[in-house]
Amino acid sequence: MNKTLWIVQIVLALNFLVAAALKLFAFGMLSAKAPDMASQQPLFTFIAACEVAGAVGLIAPRLTGIASFLTPWAAAGLGVIAVLAGLFHLVRGEVSETPPAVVLALLSFVVVWGRGFHGGTAWRRG
Repeated sequence: MNKTLWIVQIVLALNFLVAAALKLFAFGMLSAKAPDMASQQPLFTFIAACEVAGAVGLIAPRLTGIASFLTPWAAAGLGVIAVLAGLFHLVRGEVSETPPAVVLALLSFVVVWGRGFHGGTAWRRG
């Protein structure tokens, strides 16, 4: 189970890092496809910063053994971001963009369960 969770954590971290990089470094290209998004660049920058922090939080605490209780919290935060991204795409009528967000949300909540509830100690400090 531990190896599977590590694989899921790494896949999630890479996905969210790529998503953050697109929001930070290719926002012009993204907003060219949807001009109404151009005025929302600060929001997308904030979301990208949260995605980077969450990706680091998925890997660094468990890897270093320092504050490993933060890993399920990072996964929960990224899961919420993924759910909200899915809703965002649904509202905009971008139905084909919703399944990847759902998959990321489900994988995030697998990490929450595996690192948080499975074994029962991750929610406590230490």
